[in-house]
Amino acid sequence: MQTIPLGLSDLHVTPICLGTMTFGEQVNEADSHAILSHSLARGVNFIDTAEMYSVPARAETFGATETIIGNWFSKNPGARQKLVLATKVAGPSRGMPWVREGKGMTPADIVASCEGSLRRLQTDVIDLYQIHWPERHVPAFGTLYYDPAKETSQTPIHEQLETLAKLVKAGKVRYIGLSNETPYGVHEFARLAEQHGLPRVATVQNPYCLINRTWENAMDETCHRLNVSLLAYSPLGFGLLTGKYDEHAPTDAGAPQGARIARYESVRKQRWGRPEALAAARRYNQLARDNGLTPTQMALAFCYTKWQVASTIIGVTSLAQLDEDLNAWGTTLSPEVLEAIDAIRWEVRDPAL
Repeated sequence: MQTIPLGLSDLHVTPICLGTMTFGEQVNEADSHAILSHSLARGVNFIDTAEMYSVPARAETFGATETIIGNWFSKNPGARQKLVLATKVAGPSRGMPWVREGKGMTPADIVASCEGSLRRLQTDVIDLYQIHWPERHVPAFGTLYYDPAKETSQTPIHEQLETLAKLVKAGKVRYIGLSNETPYGVHEFARLAEQHGLPRVATVQNPYCLINRTWENAMDETCHRLNVSLLAYSPLGFGLLTGKYDEHAPTDAGAPQGARIARYESVRKQRWGRPEALAAARRYNQLARDNGLTPTQMALAFCYTKWQVASTIIGVTSLAQLDEDLNAWGTTLSPEVLEAIDAIRWEVRDPAL
């Protein structure tokens, strides 16, 4: 895998990024360290985490993932210099008072979160510091519609950018990014950065997979024209696109109980737990098998080969899963398979949006 630049930054990353939100919940520290080491040995130079991880978010595991990664850096001298490290400041609390008090994301909150991440990660600088979800009200995490009546924003985007600029100037952050964003948000961050000489957003980390291609409804043009790179998360649709739930839904007794969506009711209540999402995933999974591919291979190849995607974030719980996901690199989908994928989407659209 050759590295590619992110946006207008000088960050060069592999087109596969190791996501780590399973570390500290599904994966213990020793196994997490083994996954990190194996990923680096296989050539992946990009890892992504967040202050609120692991997932599902709980007070008891807040910051656990960053701590695990920091301990790995400590035990593996030189590893930090080989990696592009991304993490995220949580947006407004969303029912997680252990992240911060209040309902907003003030400049003081951003600075405190950054300091906490640096401490847990045992590093002096974060290469890519992302806002995990917008400070303003947006339809995200399964919410379908924007509702102006729900607006609670307390910190203007300009003020957020000024705070991030101070972190960049202090040498604690190299570049900034967004996550779970909308076209308006990306344009506004870019406009204000150019108008006031503030840091330019390099990336947006949004969901993108066969059962959620909403990125292609305006976000792709927005980010292409503004030269902002997509970091695609949940390429396997929270496991729905691996085929593991084709026989049994996550709520069934026969479902694999080790999987996140099967273990955690809070996850099932969101977009990935919709019956329509599972029904659509089963159709894509069968299409893969009909064409001599595993569901995982087809779902990842779809992301790996799309022009819209700069780097695909994979999340794993074992070395075997890591190798399976990395080995899918280089898989190509025929024009006939791509046409069949589009035909299914025409019928089912984006059930996991």
